[in-house]
Amino acid sequence: MKPIQVGLLGIGTVGGGVFTVLERNQDEIQRRAGRGIRIHTVADLNVEKAKELIKDHALVVNDARAVINNPEIDIVVELIGGYGIAKDLVLEAIAAGKHVVTANKALIAVHGNEIFKAAHEKGVMVAFEAAVAGGIPIIKALREGLTANRIEWIAGIINGTTNFILSEMRDKGLDFATVLKEAQRLGYAEADPTFDIEGVDAAHKATIMSAIAFGIPMQFEKAHVEGITKLDAIDIKYAEQLGYRIKLLGIAKKTTTGVELRVHPTLIPTKRLIANVEGAMNAVQVFGDAVGTTLYYGKGAGSEPTASAVIADLVDIARLLSADPKNRVPYLAFQRDSVRDTPVLPMGEITTSYYLRMRVADQAGVLADITKILASHGVSIDALLQKEADEGESQTDLVALTHETKEKNMLAAIDEIQNLKTVDGEVVKIRLENLS
Repeated sequence: MKPIQVGLLGIGTVGGGVFTVLERNQDEIQRRAGRGIRIHTVADLNVEKAKELIKDHALVVNDARAVINNPEIDIVVELIGGYGIAKDLVLEAIAAGKHVVTANKALIAVHGNEIFKAAHEKGVMVAFEAAVAGGIPIIKALREGLTANRIEWIAGIINGTTNFILSEMRDKGLDFATVLKEAQRLGYAEADPTFDIEGVDAAHKATIMSAIAFGIPMQFEKAHVEGITKLDAIDIKYAEQLGYRIKLLGIAKKTTTGVELRVHPTLIPTKRLIANVEGAMNAVQVFGDAVGTTLYYGKGAGSEPTASAVIADLVDIARLLSADPKNRVPYLAFQRDSVRDTPVLPMGEITTSYYLRMRVADQAGVLADITKILASHGVSIDALLQKEADEGESQTDLVALTHETKEKNMLAAIDEIQNLKTVDGEVVKIRLENLS
């Protein structure tokens, strides 16, 4: 049978990995796909560098549209990234009747609804396993492996850069700025790390997972996004003393009133497996009503781990090329007419527990005043940690863990606490999830 002909848009880190793994494992891949999968043409602005890597194994051009318009090419793999030209090229490839594989989480999270609609109308497939958590097959797990389940929630460490930074801050007691510089030196963080450290990258991925888990449209613009730039090493230390670790989590929950979609630093009990995911590794925990908790762990980025996911998508498409489009696995797991526009809840309406750190006067009655305010807003305390004031100091740190409450109640209580004369400065608030 004639091999599947692939056009590769971009031959950077991931594109190079796709080429290398396809070449190395060609026999194994062909046995699984039922036919060969061959890179026919590579489009990259740096033609000389691309030719040096590809050698004579494929044609190299500097025009992506030459790939899209080539009638011999069956599948276009988009590895350019970003929202701009990548969107135009993907839509043009679909219009030309090409199937598309992409590792572009930003593109899918922001423009996925439009792209899937165009692909449905044209009868072609769009696959994006590599867009979330690199080599971890979490999209396939949510879309196919857990299809019998009603997914109740997802919580994921889905950005390796921030996880590396938090691991180093905890292990070495260093501040955020120092560890960020080290992460950049080691290549874990980009020269401009904004998307990673501000939580945007994780929010793209959480948006995609929430859409597949709950059968809702992509709604990235409604996600609550907080990064790790304001985290203090002292809070990581206090969390450890209380039996918790702080991770940047992407969280999606289905509730009776809507969907929670949020990314923020989160305390997790150290006894949870996901709390012990260190360095640049990723992990996603999923709770389904039939299977209970499942955990997916592995490398979330890198040349060959991401290439593994891209090639898995190529194999899936190769297997399904002759299938009736109506019988293919839906992009978002649910049939198109069953996707529901369930509202994403504003943060004030989400329910979770909290870690609070307050700088308070070392005198009698302070704790009573604080607990009274919390109680008046329906917030109850689960645990307390009060550090003895250093010699000669008139203030000390008071740390409280609360039971679950609505965010709007917590914010109202914090406003009152900050107005107490015995409380100095802002109250530090970090959300807490037991993931049980």
